[in-house]
Amino acid sequence: MTAHRAHPATDPEVDVVLPCLNEAEALPWVLARIPPGWRALVVDNGSTDGSAELARGLGATVVREARRGFGAACHAGLTAATADIVCFCDCDASLDPALLVPFVREVRDGEADLVLGRRRPQGRSAWPAHARAGNLALTRMLRRRTGLRLHDLGPLRAARREPLLELGLTDRRSGYPLQMVVRAADAGWRVTEHDVPYLPRTGASKVTGTWRGTWQAVRDMRRVLAEPPARVKAPAPSQGGTTQ
Repeated sequence: MTAHRAHPATDPEVDVVLPCLNEAEALPWVLARIPPGWRALVVDNGSTDGSAELARGLGATVVREARRGFGAACHAGLTAATADIVCFCDCDASLDPALLVPFVREVRDGEADLVLGRRRPQGRSAWPAHARAGNLALTRMLRRRTGLRLHDLGPLRAARREPLLELGLTDRRSGYPLQMVVRAADAGWRVTEHDVPYLPRTGASKVTGTWRGTWQAVRDMRRVLAEPPARVKAPAPSQGGTTQ
């Protein structure tokens, strides 16, 4: 991959949280696709391949999170963010962060409170069958629990920072993305999803690449679905606006 520098921003329009564990090979591709004026927050979750140093050299802001776990990394990025709108994206080159531009526009214009990407795999290797099966089972359970008719619990998403913090998310493992959606639904958020291409990831998967990893993720998410409804207030109405 060719190295490119991420677009720096001292006062970012949007912060993009990128949980990272040994993603040195994918980082140049991902950071090159952060939209201008946005800030990349690479959350290093214990990498041993120089990911943090590489990300910093490419212009990203690096946040360190010693506690292992996808949710721990995501939440560390959320708490480090300062922009009004925060996005999340995997750091393995399976998803293009440039796809977040219309997501942000939808949030900023007050058309949705949380926007999710529905992954559409580009090739057989992009999304293993066991991972798809686990995702399908979880979306069905989510529908019964919340009434949301979603098709995916993918990591590509956008929402406003303050309302996200007010959700009081507690999961620090694989259940974090689901807990965000469940608590948003409990609070009456408008949740939408849009198709996004899902590419074969760069490097080895830490979660869905194996049956064991998938089962652990499903177990974490089943625990989230068993939680009683949280009392969370709905986000304040947006005044609208535009984005790039």
